[in-house]
Amino acid sequence: MTTTTKELCYLSITEAGALMRSRKLSPVELVRAHLERIEAVDGVLHSFVTVMADQAMSEARKAEAELLRGHDRGPLHGIPTAHKDLYDTAGVRTTSGSRVDMDRVPSEDCTVVARYRDAGAVLLGKLAMHEFALGGPDFTTPFPPARNPWNTGHITGGSSSGSGAAVAGGLCMGALGSCTGGSIRFPASHCGTVGIKPTYGRVSRAGVVTLSWSQDHAGPLTRRVEDAALMLQPIAGHDPKDPTSSRAPVPDYREGISGGIEGLRIGVPRDYFFSRGPNVSSEVLDIVEKQLEVLEELGARVEEVSIPSLDFARSANMVIMLSEAFAYHEPNLKARAHEYGELQRASFRIGGLLKASDYVQAQRCRSVVKKEFAEVLQRVDVLASPTMPRTAPAFEGYDPVGHNRGPSYTAPYNVTGLPAISVPAGFDGDGLPVGLQIGGRPFDEATLFRVAYAYEQRTRWYAHRPSI
Repeated sequence: MTTTTKELCYLSITEAGALMRSRKLSPVELVRAHLERIEAVDGVLHSFVTVMADQAMSEARKAEAELLRGHDRGPLHGIPTAHKDLYDTAGVRTTSGSRVDMDRVPSEDCTVVARYRDAGAVLLGKLAMHEFALGGPDFTTPFPPARNPWNTGHITGGSSSGSGAAVAGGLCMGALGSCTGGSIRFPASHCGTVGIKPTYGRVSRAGVVTLSWSQDHAGPLTRRVEDAALMLQPIAGHDPKDPTSSRAPVPDYREGISGGIEGLRIGVPRDYFFSRGPNVSSEVLDIVEKQLEVLEELGARVEEVSIPSLDFARSANMVIMLSEAFAYHEPNLKARAHEYGELQRASFRIGGLLKASDYVQAQRCRSVVKKEFAEVLQRVDVLASPTMPRTAPAFEGYDPVGHNRGPSYTAPYNVTGLPAISVPAGFDGDGLPVGLQIGGRPFDEATLFRVAYAYEQRTRWYAHRPSI
């Protein structure tokens, strides 16, 4: 793999698109560079479950021919992408990272994959994940856990583990993740990428393997904020195949993205997100405190706010998630329990021990949290916090159960269904990435992109690359 190949793989989507439209770069050249990068480093990163090299090159040649004759499908035309392996792909296995679905080959694309194909994006392959989108790295599942490009001895975060590793490592220009308790923002923060969980209902989940019907979200990970906007654009909007998808109008996410944040009101629920204690890194909190100062320098008004029920959001998220997950997996848990990994099998069975009253109380708690968020977001435009309470832990000695003790900074946005984006915010003393999380009002992803873009352009953390 040449230096030139690596440079091509770290172009932004916007940069690559401009080069292709000026005929200084072809989709075939760009896709080939990414396949070479996968061949060179994925034996270490384990970010891909299935590489679709022949199909990707065929799609790249088609994109090249279309662009040459003036048929331009938009900003993603010819762009190499990859998707978490719970998105159905016609004729290509979709395993959900599990022996249970090892041989499952869908007959049609899920809605979002179909929309990316219509937009001209090239699919490089399917990405590693925590089994059925729950838990943590589990060596008893059939695929090796993805590894963090910044330090391969450390986890990527999940459950969209391969999506975080592949984007950060330059193996694709954008990837789909899914998010039920933080599984887009979690790997985005740990791997130093951008990851957006849109509003619940903004993106169709038809043809996406379920973890928790009422909390699952689909969304992209990229290396730049503008790229995330480009990746969200074609998949946002109503889908008759998904009754939970919204008919809310979809704006042009790039329009106004560079408008700045002068006078914007940014709320900080400091009593929850900046409370020091077990399983919280003081270094991460200090780093993010300094990033709030950057937002003020950009003209935003940062003020402290309070959301009293945040302490209960994680519990509500877990009770709802595990109850719904057990309902989905119950037939296979009874007939094929031995095919699940140890961690996920135990987690799903916990869902079977929960009572209907537990689920109802969790939903009541959810209603209170949603109400409090809505009240605060009448006074401020967005909320800011660390994305994660600590940086990526090492595989050695990693305890997924212990790691999940303490606060969750991502789960409140799954419980409420509100949009949230994680953007790179620097590095700790060990060189591991830290994320800044921006959350906002329902279907106001455009404002999140505007805040994240202004911050990104000032700090330029995206210019840093892992050495792999």
